[in-house]
Amino acid sequence: VMCSVTPIDLFMKHKCLFAELISTCKANHVLIAANRRSATAWSLKAGLWDSLKSGFLKTSNSTETVEPLSTALEEEEIVPEELVLLERTLPDGSTEQILFSSAGDIDVYDLQALCDKVGWPRRPLTKIAASLRNSYLVATLHSITRSSETEGEERKQLIGMARATSDHAFNATIWDVLVDPSYQGQGLGKTLMEKVIRTLLQRDISNITLFADSKVVDFYKNMGFEADPQGIKGMFWYPRV
Repeated sequence: VMCSVTPIDLFMKHKCLFAELISTCKANHVLIAANRRSATAWSLKAGLWDSLKSGFLKTSNSTETVEPLSTALEEEEIVPEELVLLERTLPDGSTEQILFSSAGDIDVYDLQALCDKVGWPRRPLTKIAASLRNSYLVATLHSITRSSETEGEERKQLIGMARATSDHAFNATIWDVLVDPSYQGQGLGKTLMEKVIRTLLQRDISNITLFADSKVVDFYKNMGFEADPQGIKGMFWYPRV
């Protein structure tokens, strides 16, 4: 399922979306081809935009146009490169922080291990590294646990990731959104997505697309994504075997 924020210019939407699909198809072919899913376009409703950027969008007929951010709004909505989402004390007395980061600090072996946990098919490490290196944004969630008995001892574990490719001007596509199963059901996936969207908006990217497995379509719908904006369809080309 393909999801997108309503385009400012429908023609540019078709042109840039096609270019984005072609440029990212090879890097993600193993994941996409695993189930040969059909794709449907989705559009992000203004409801989520309102919660992210109050007053950021204004409607003109059926097209939503992006207005420049005011200084006050920019200051209010800026997402720091690193942000502690929560801190808690565990039953053994140690403390745990959940840290969001958009710095792209991620180890390919840690990412492969996380993909294994969620049951994704394995991809070559060299291609994983290339996909991270060529991404416009790589956002992560880490669990940082500090022992109550040994001062200075801490354990850092990758528990979530999402990345985006972009033309650095109009469009971005979000890929590989995943959260460690043992941390699911706590709202971390939604928070990760909201931070990614905010970060892209800060970089003046107004048209955001993603592909969703059929099992998580409701997750994105509940965040405000809408299918087939203005009848636009995602299309795939696969090499003939």
